Amino acid sequence: MPKGSRPLSPHLQVYRPQITSVLSILHRFTGIALAFGALLLAYWLTSAAYGPEEFARAQRFLASWFGQLVLLGMTFALFYHLANGIRHLAWDAGYGYELPALRMSGWAVVVASVVLTTITWVAAFWRLVVA
Repeated sequence: MPKGSRPLSPHLQVYRPQITSVLSILHRFTGIALAFGALLLAYWLTSAAYGPEEFARAQRFLASWFGQLVLLGMTFALFYHLANGIRHLAWDAGYGYELPALRMSGWAVVVASVVLTTITWVAAFWRLVVA
């Protein structure tokens, strides 16, 4: 068979994105984000060991609008990765492979991630307001 006559592999320009494929890609991205978040947590913890000036610098960064945006994204990534991991455990046990169940569990992961992120941030700010 000549090299030019081989069929091309399908790609994103051929197929319409489906919830299962989008959530799979998002699961990978949130895993990468959590790895960077672990580095950010290590920076914050070690800054305390280097003294009050370094810790104050780390606190200023995390309190800035950009730092808060990063923390919000990390919170969402944590809850999304957790919820989708639980979904994958159900798949490993052999449950939820039917198309309606795939779609429903996918949307449940998205809703749970948003709701848990919102609850966490509201609780954190509520604590700051009340204290």
